[in-house]
Amino acid sequence: MESKGAALVTGASSGIGSAIAVALQRDGYQTYGGARRVERLEELRKHGVRPLHLDVTDEASMQDALGHIHEEAGQISVLVNNAGYGLYGALEEVPMSDARHEMEVNLFGLARLTQMVVPEMRSAQRGAIINISSVGGKFGEPFGAWYHASKYAVEGLSDSLALELAPFGVKVVAIEPGGIRSEWSEISAENLLRTSGQGHYADEANKAAQRLRDFYETRLAGSPEQVAEGVVKVLHKRRPPFRYAVAGGAKPLMLLRKLTSDRLFYAIYLRLS
Repeated sequence: MESKGAALVTGASSGIGSAIAVALQRDGYQTYGGARRVERLEELRKHGVRPLHLDVTDEASMQDALGHIHEEAGQISVLVNNAGYGLYGALEEVPMSDARHEMEVNLFGLARLTQMVVPEMRSAQRGAIINISSVGGKFGEPFGAWYHASKYAVEGLSDSLALELAPFGVKVVAIEPGGIRSEWSEISAENLLRTSGQGHYADEANKAAQRLRDFYETRLAGSPEQVAEGVVKVLHKRRPPFRYAVAGGAKPLMLLRKLTSDRLFYAIYLRLS
């Protein structure tokens, strides 16, 4: 199969990022999986994906990674901004240093790496930028203020970028997964308990942490592979949607959000969660 060009997936060491990297490699891209902990990328080699050290909070790391890809494979055809994590805790109790780091990883790192690849895509009049957002970019939840703020921001950034780059033939899509089985839920629950597991919010925070863990073990939760299939699907579309909800109950949840008032939506959502 002739290569479709180079693809770069950030946060590829596990879960959604890993699944997307494998799916893109199978779809004909020369795929690079980037992460801070390169040793966790070794499993991807079995699928033909090339591991790459990449820290989206480090300018030099991003420049080195892109330089390596350009030298080895040429222009990047697809960038998948997947790196991110869930910072959970009561807004009152989350240190601002933690909040800034959440935004640095989930938003500013995504934006800076995108800045770096846009010129070559714009000049070539082709390419695709896939931003992994979340259904959490459309609503909030208790203890999730900073995580949801970052995803709301990614949604706005993606929409604006899609409009800017449309005249140059570059696709931009925000993928909105629902609840996906991965280590994300455990990390988010740990963050929540570390920040708000004691003190004024302890009772509700412990319940919320348990709900995070419980949901991702149910049959309602989607798989990373389903999200990866969604990414490949939008890449095959000549005119993809700006936003694409996929897996883990994302589509019915987004429909409910659209059809109900804020108060009714949150009354239903909090009762079901």
